[in-house]
Parts: sequence; structure tokens; C-alpha cells
Amino acid sequence: MLTISQNIIIPDHEISLTAIRAQGAGGQNVNKVSSAIHLRFDIKKASLPEHIKQRLLASSDTRITKEGCIVIKAQQWRTQEKNRQVAIARLQQLILKHTKINKIRRATKPRKSAIKKRLDNKQHRSKTKSLRSKTFDS
Repeated sequence: MLTISQNIIIPDHEISLTAIRAQGAGGQNVNKVSSAIHLRFDIKKASLPEHIKQRLLASSDTRITKEGCIVIKAQQWRTQEKNRQVAIARLQQLILKHTKINKIRRATKPRKSAIKKRLDNKQHRSKTKSLRSKTFDS
């Protein structure tokens, strides 16, 4: 059982973990041992609340496929167990990120004093610059 928050729990059978061979340097060991973890989580079949599913599917995260499946590859560590923990933690963070609702930003108008101050400052700068200019009398 993966606990995301107090009221969101994902059963283990919804998360698919597969051991694969890691890429990159590692000597002879990298060719023999499958230490990397490939995690797959189908959003549409998950037991998540519907509004969280919709937010995840609407997300532009590259780890979410067009079919609605989260794919996470963890290969940072040399042991399978550490990579499994990292992959599950990433899944947990991704889902937790989409559970929070952002506040709607409401546009506000500047105060009258702020508008007056800005215009006065503009006039002052204009005067300063006009005094710098050379005047030609013909």
C-alpha cells in the first residue's frame, strides 16, 4: 500500500515494477545485473479520486504517456531495492503535486496614489532630461 495523503491510498497491485538492466558505466556488473527499476502506473484504472485522475491526464509531464500511464525509470543506485524506493517516491511526489489546487489569481487595480506617484515621477524625469538637451537659437 502506497500512502499519498490521509485519504489517498494506492494498492500495491495497481503499481507494476519491473527490474531492467541499467544504462551507462558500471563495468562488467552492468551487463549481468538488472538493478534499474521500471515503474508503470495506469491512471485510468487506478483507484484515485476522479478529479486527481483528470488533473494527471491533463498534465504536460513527459512521464505520462498518451494512453494515460505513468512511466518512471529509476537507475541512480546500484541496488534494486534503493531504485525501487526512489521510483515509488517519485510516483508519490507526482501524484501529491496534482492533489493540490492552485488559488485562482484575481487581477487587481493599482491604487490612485500609486498612479499619481508614477505620473509625477514620469514628469520629473521628463523635466530632468529636457534640461539636459542643448537648445539652438538661430
